[in-house]
Amino acid sequence: MNKIKNIAVVGGTHGNEYSGIYLLKKWHKNNAFLNRSSLVIETLFANPKGFQENKRYLDCDLNRQFRQDDLVNTKLTNYEQTRAKVINAQLGPKGNAKTDFIIDLHNTTSNMGPTLILLKCDDFNKKMGAYVLSKMPEAMIVFEDQVPMQEHYFLASIANQGVIVEIGPQPQSVIRQDVLDWMETMTHTIIDFVELYNKNNLPELPKTYDAYHYIESLTLPLDENGERIGMVHKNVQDNDFKPINFGDPIFTLFDGSEISYTGDYQAYPHFINEAAYYDNNLAMSLARKKQVKIA
Repeated sequence: MNKIKNIAVVGGTHGNEYSGIYLLKKWHKNNAFLNRSSLVIETLFANPKGFQENKRYLDCDLNRQFRQDDLVNTKLTNYEQTRAKVINAQLGPKGNAKTDFIIDLHNTTSNMGPTLILLKCDDFNKKMGAYVLSKMPEAMIVFEDQVPMQEHYFLASIANQGVIVEIGPQPQSVIRQDVLDWMETMTHTIIDFVELYNKNNLPELPKTYDAYHYIESLTLPLDENGERIGMVHKNVQDNDFKPINFGDPIFTLFDGSEISYTGDYQAYPHFINEAAYYDNNLAMSLARKKQVKIA
């Protein structure tokens, strides 16, 4: 892999996820964070109007607008679709990006702690996960490499390399010090890793480590009229990355009955009851635990 030179740190992709936004404000006042002799680092406030109106988005989710076909579709002209094209022109264009690496900063209302989402499973990303864990043992590493980078719709997929930092639990439009501190530490750690990787000077890393591989998302139960009839089971709520096995209850219906997990694998739920996902009626994401091997 070619050395990474240009990095973009993005905050405010969702206007009511405050940690990344306020870290950008902090770094603009004291840019020591940006001064890395071997790197060119820029910051980007992705959705300023969303922040001004204290909303996740105005028209549609900005972090779902970066498919290659959508970026060149001139019929997609609402605020976030237009904003995606502007960001793609600034950091990209996707497929031939001037930015080598994107770190996109997000909050979740779910009890996920400091979580790093990796969009590829190559040597660079596998070693990044190991390095972050060596500095932040409390971190969770999730691989969402189920599609090639070009097919991802996330902002971070503009570049050839990109990651999503997800820190929670934090309510929408709120700042929590523990969450903000985690985000700042993880961002610094990722950039430290890039510098060391470029110089082929990484410390000795473990040959294997446990991570999670995204498999699917579950929706909240609905009736035949599309009305919601249940909620996440109390045994699952707030237990992100705790295993669910066949027969474990995952939903409680409003009539008091339960729905149990019927999957054929041990699942590790995350983004449990994420408030932002109610517009799509999503209840949680499921992952398998995987052992990552480093060559």
